[in-house]
Amino acid sequence: MNVVVCVKQIPDPADPGAMDPETKTLKRDGKLILDESDSYGVEMALQLVDTAGGGEVTLVSMTPNSEVGGLRTALAMGAAKAILISDPALAGSDALSTAKVLAAAIKRVEGADLVLTATESSDGYTGTVPEQIAALLDLPSVTFAKSIAVDGATAKVERQTEAGYDEVECPLPAVVSVTAGVVEPRYPSFKGIMAAKSKPVDEVTVADLGLDASQVGWAGARQEITSIEAAPSRAAGEVVEDDGTGFEKIVAFLDNLKVI
Repeated sequence: MNVVVCVKQIPDPADPGAMDPETKTLKRDGKLILDESDSYGVEMALQLVDTAGGGEVTLVSMTPNSEVGGLRTALAMGAAKAILISDPALAGSDALSTAKVLAAAIKRVEGADLVLTATESSDGYTGTVPEQIAALLDLPSVTFAKSIAVDGATAKVERQTEAGYDEVECPLPAVVSVTAGVVEPRYPSFKGIMAAKSKPVDEVTVADLGLDASQVGWAGARQEITSIEAAPSRAAGEVVEDDGTGFEKIVAFLDNLKVI
């Protein structure tokens, strides 16, 4: 069982840096870490390979400045190797451009049975890249997976919904996005961390993938950020002092919010 996992390396949420006022995008010139949303896909991929009794997990990541910090974390978890796409031409890429690059990189992985992604990245939240990758690769797509089981050439997926989950089957290979929190990502062991340093990371450029620079980055972007502004400060909550009628005040408050 060979599984490809798309992982994103993002600024540490504890120290996210700043927005570039000229490009209106997040500055990514510092250290980047593995997006927590992607750690669930990595863990699920490792479990699927273990259950299959053989195979490997390959990571695919698109990032500036040849950054590998987040990749090393996923490699330390147990992934076998990685493809890193890093090229100045990628600056300003929108969701579709990103999908084009990732899809082209995935094609370099021979014998991939399954492609896993997060449902959305923690710093972008478009939620469209997984489906775009599937469309570009002409593969079936299942979203919001809470569990995946492989039976021969078929993937059986429990797809999370607001009311519970749907049981979905699709032929392999396929692209499946994994819901955060559905598995417990393993902590890299000291042995895994040391081993990750020597695992292969194949760094490629846009040209290496057979793409033209005009298809990606600012040149190929079909989305435009028109303005950015600081998030408003959270307003202080209302304090209800119980003078014997506190429950009435709370009921009135909830009624005003149309909660009851």
